[in-house]
Amino acid sequence: MAGALEARGIPSHPDKLWTEAEGTVEAPDRVMRVTAIRVKYHLTIPHGKRDDAERALAVFERGCPVAQTLKGCVAITHEWEIQEA
Repeated sequence: MAGALEARGIPSHPDKLWTEAEGTVEAPDRVMRVTAIRVKYHLTIPHGKRDDAERALAVFERGCPVAQTLKGCVAITHEWEIQEA
């Protein structure tokens, strides 16, 4: 995520990006496993960068090693809250 933002001229630190993550653990075959992960990104961006930020948020998963590893095994959903400052 940070790389996708930085590539578009949007700083991700310090304190510009933080996330909340929540998972669902189930035992569909009597073995507990994580079946879903929900991630909410909180992002503070410079004025005039909203379109670039939303584009980064829409495509970052393709280059994210964690998302690519879990793809097909765990349902991952993303949402974001963008604040211009």
